[in-house]
Amino acid sequence: MSYRVVVADSRARRDGSVIDSIGTYMPLEANKVNINNELALEWLKKGAQPTDTAKNILSEAGVMKEFHDSKYSK
Repeated sequence: MSYRVVVADSRARRDGSVIDSIGTYMPLEANKVNINNELALEWLKKGAQPTDTAKNILSEAGVMKEFHDSKYSK
C-alpha cells in the first residue's frame, strides 16, 4: 500500500485535482518515505501549509528541518 504526497488547493475535494505530486509514502515498507526535497521546499517557501500528517511525513524526510534552517539562517 502506498500513498501519494501531493500539493492541492485546500478548497478542492479530497480526491479532486492535484497541483503537483512531491513524493510517496509507504507505511508498510522499511524505506517508507520518498520525497522530492527540492520540490517540497519550493512549495513550502511559496507558502504551502502542510496538514499535520503531511508535516510528519515531511519531517521524517528531513524537509521541515531544511525549511526551518533556511528560514532562520538569514
